[in-house]
Amino acid sequence: MDHCAISRRRRITGKLAQATTMEALPEECLSHVISFTSPRDACRSALVSGIFRGAADSDIAWEKFLPLDYLEIISRSISPVEYSSKKELFIKLSSAPLLIDGGNKTFLIDKYTNKKCYMLSARELSISWSTNSLCWCWKPLAQSRFPEAVELIMVCWLEIRGKINTKMLSPNTTYGAYLVFQLAHRAFGLGVLPSKVSVEVGDYKTQGTLCLNREECKMQVEEQQRERVLCPRDDGWLEVELGEFYNGGSEKEVKMEFRETKGEQLKGGLVVEGIELRPKQ
Repeated sequence: MDHCAISRRRRITGKLAQATTMEALPEECLSHVISFTSPRDACRSALVSGIFRGAADSDIAWEKFLPLDYLEIISRSISPVEYSSKKELFIKLSSAPLLIDGGNKTFLIDKYTNKKCYMLSARELSISWSTNSLCWCWKPLAQSRFPEAVELIMVCWLEIRGKINTKMLSPNTTYGAYLVFQLAHRAFGLGVLPSKVSVEVGDYKTQGTLCLNREECKMQVEEQQRERVLCPRDDGWLEVELGEFYNGGSEKEVKMEFRETKGEQLKGGLVVEGIELRPKQ
């Protein structure tokens, strides 16, 4: 047997011995090790062997992938959350938004980062004149995750504000805030002037501009203002980034705003679902 063949055999023997040594560990120890990886790695580990499968599917591993306050969060769900294991719960919370707080917010776990995502419904936002039925119309929409959304009938002063406490979000994470909306076929006056968007946390503030209709927009975006771009979403809505911020873990209030108040023209046809906060990729 040549030297290369001997070396290969030794390497294979070493790997087999290492795997055997790992499998000799108690399942609880393997679960603890796997809990320091990621959900994707845990699923891959389950394919190694029966012993690894038991450890990778255990509650010990998957509870580490859930937020520390997951029990409090699911207690706010509008309907009971049923699950037989922590892995099943993680899959549920990362696959579809959970409607909480009387149907005014949704919660979701980002399956790639294990970070918290929230969406504030239109009812959770402060929208100027939204209580006036001549200005705004509240109605259920089949494509909305919330019981109702709101459509702009006609105003000249458009201002939408939202706020959330950083303690609800994952610490040590950079978040983006996004206005989620649609433009009705009858939409008018929304692109004459650029809209202003901003996110403010403590002393930090980021600002930008947005033209809802680039062809209609008559004013150039100021050079120092970053122009935001409309993006289609997988759920059929549109979104625009209001800004981003870093959540270092201390308790602060995040203030988010979308407004077009300089133009005197009438505006209509904006359908608002809410503001989403999710980790930046």
